[in-house]
Amino acid sequence: MKHLLFGLILTSIGLNGAFAQKKMKTINTWSKNEVIAHRGAFKAKSLPENSIAALNEAVRIGCHGSEFDVHMTADGVLVVNHDHDFLGIHIEKSTYKELQAKKLSNGEYIPTLENYLKTGLKQKTTRLILEIKPSKSGAEYDKVLTAKVVAMVHKLKARPWVDYISFSYQILQQVKQLDPEANVSYLAGNVSLEKLKQDGFYGADYHYSVYKKGEWFAKAKELGLTINAWTVNDAADMKWLLDNKVEFITTNEPEMLLELIKSRK
Repeated sequence: MKHLLFGLILTSIGLNGAFAQKKMKTINTWSKNEVIAHRGAFKAKSLPENSIAALNEAVRIGCHGSEFDVHMTADGVLVVNHDHDFLGIHIEKSTYKELQAKKLSNGEYIPTLENYLKTGLKQKTTRLILEIKPSKSGAEYDKVLTAKVVAMVHKLKARPWVDYISFSYQILQQVKQLDPEANVSYLAGNVSLEKLKQDGFYGADYHYSVYKKGEWFAKAKELGLTINAWTVNDAADMKWLLDNKVEFITTNEPEMLLELIKSRK
């Protein structure tokens, strides 16, 4: 594993310059609403969170984006799952083959990032909101994880589809180093808008309660930053955020939010 980590760190250094040279294409067919389906649109149809099926459902119902979480196995495979454990199996300490000992409730194996992205690339209406989960193995592991994630996005030519989010500021800074044109938004809620702007971030992606303390909305627009709020499942909170013209709302109830947006037109 140490040899794998060392090799990938060297690879990430080499990729830095190469990524910076490539211009990102634009796509103008994204669904024009504020809805980001949290771990896909899973709840209404009782689909597994972070499954390919939940991604496809988010696309089908017309969400602007579908959020998902990425980890790395012991043998360097990038997989999509929220927790550090997959059905009781620790991802970072297990091989991908070992993870395949169990399946999601709909019969899917844990998705690889490659397969997840390939599915997302089949459509041009729903953006892929890729959360890089900080590991429990330390900063060096996170560097390798991040380099591999960005490399996969570039390999599949998925950059126009993907925005990056993380609770780790360092991970997002590394993404920007590897791909200066990438959209990155920070989740933890403890950094000022001015700092995000200074570091070239796309915006703030904080828990909605953070925005109820202090002035955020006008300042974000002044600085040219986006505001996303997570995880918003109550209609009253959705209405408050829509009234304040936030760009994005992450929710476990995308159908509710889509209906609410429709009713306000």
